Amino acid sequence: MAHLTVSVEYAVHSLLWMIGAGDRPASCRDLAELQGISHSFLAKIFPKLERAGIVRATEGVSGGYVLARPAAEISVLQVVDAIEGRKPLFDCQDIRERCALFGASPPAWATRGVCSIHKVMLQAEKAMRDALAAHSLADIGQAVGDKAPSDFPVMVDAWFGGRTRGRAGKPRKGAAQSQPKREVS
Repeated sequence: MAHLTVSVEYAVHSLLWMIGAGDRPASCRDLAELQGISHSFLAKIFPKLERAGIVRATEGVSGGYVLARPAAEISVLQVVDAIEGRKPLFDCQDIRERCALFGASPPAWATRGVCSIHKVMLQAEKAMRDALAAHSLADIGQAVGDKAPSDFPVMVDAWFGGRTRGRAGKPRKGAAQSQPKREVS
């Protein structure tokens, strides 16, 4: 059976970190560093999420990505489809048509209707898609929040806030320094 790639896991984790950020953008670099994953790999994921309308890009020194709509309106299935595309889990090869007993001409009973194996796989795919559609980012975020200590969101907010302030205080390459460097705390 096909499986969901690690890109889906990275995407969902990144989006969960963004739930509490509101309108404060999170950069791919910060999200990658926070999770201990490759920045370049994560940077390839976010344009897919943006094309799907899940995130919105913001520009500037403090730019990055924000959720394009409330987390309760973003299903896990939407994230999966944004990353993986709408590809089937099972690709039937119509092996029943090549049975050696039938020679070059399989009987109608053997090839009539949907392949029995394919039918089971289609049911399994539908069940999985229904389950993914039934859960939103907000649902997962709530489950994580229920497990985490009450000060964890404050720690996350402080970590991202420090990163954003640090970027805002750095002069751009090639830009004249008209203001002294700010101390980052």
